[in-house]
Parts: sequence; C-alpha cells; structure tokens
Amino acid sequence: MNKGLLFIVSGPSGAGKGTICEQVLARTGMVRSVSVTTRAKREHEQEGLHYFFRTEEQYRQMIADGEFFETAEVFNHFYGTPKAPVLDNLEKGIDVLCEIDVHGAASIKKQYPDAVSVFVMTPDFDVLAERLRGRGTETEASLKTRLGSAKRELGKFKLYDYIVFNDTIDDAVEQMLDIVTAEKCKVKNNLDKIAALLGK
Repeated sequence: MNKGLLFIVSGPSGAGKGTICEQVLARTGMVRSVSVTTRAKREHEQEGLHYFFRTEEQYRQMIADGEFFETAEVFNHFYGTPKAPVLDNLEKGIDVLCEIDVHGAASIKKQYPDAVSVFVMTPDFDVLAERLRGRGTETEASLKTRLGSAKRELGKFKLYDYIVFNDTIDDAVEQMLDIVTAEKCKVKNNLDKIAALLGK
C-alpha cells in the first residue's frame, strides 16, 4: 500500500483558501489535519473534530516532547500541528490536507520534505482588496495591513511547489484536484505498484 500524501495549503486572508480546502475535502478521501489549541472549547466545537483541546501545561509538555510539526502563540493561546495523527493517517495510505500559514508551512516542509505545498492567491492585489472590503469587517487601515502581509507571504513563493490563482472558486478547486492527481501519478509515489508489476 502506498503512503498517503501530505498537502499544505497557504495563502493570504481573502484569497479563498478555506473555501477551496472545504471543497477539496468534500470531493476526495482526504482528511483535514486537526490542530491542538490551549484556548477554551466553544459550545459547538468537538474534541478531535475542530481542535484537540489541551491545557497550557499539557501543551508545553507536547512541545518539550517534540510532538509538533509547528507551533505558534496567537492572542495568548497556543496553536500547533501535531505530528502523530498526520503520520498515522499517512501510514494508512490516507491523504492529509493542512491549511496553514507561511511560517507553519516552512516548518512542516523542513520536517517532512515530501509534503506537497500549494499557495493560493487572487489574480492580483486589487481583487484581494475587493474581496476583503466585501466582508465588511475591515477598516482602510486594517485593509492596508492585510495587503502588506499578503505581499510578504507571496514573497515566500519559493517555499511552495504550486501556486493556484483563485479567479473563480470552481476553477481554483479544479486546479487543486489536478495537483492532487498529478502528485498521485508521480513515479516516486507508485514504486510499490511498479515493483509488484515487475515482480510478476
């Protein structure tokens, strides 16, 4: 049995990566990588589905034990990608999708070089600004900050294997599915099947 593939998806706020990931998950046998957090569980959230909820003491012990691909502190709470569930799924031949920021993507790639990384971006920054304004949650000052952050993230393009320009969601999802298919057809991901055929 071939190992599963780990797909990392990053992109600036407003680029549509969350929507793309949801549709890819719905149309494939992939599972989402579930993060660990120290923040309190909200009413609708389920352990192991939305997050793995841990105390700060438990979390710090996980860091000490090297249990994370990456970890970050955001607004006084910790968030991290645990290695064990991801690696367990990959060993079972299940593909895993990890939606993560640029810093997290770099950390995962360093520890798991076989991960396939995809950066999602709008066709240009005007479209990104328009989408962010459309949310109705951004001031002009925060919009400027987000666009500056997006430019810095895009500047890390060399970390990524692929880029998807999200002009329309349907096209972007199809491109993501094409990437998945291409990766599954690579010789290095089919060595077991090839060996079996040659052995006959």
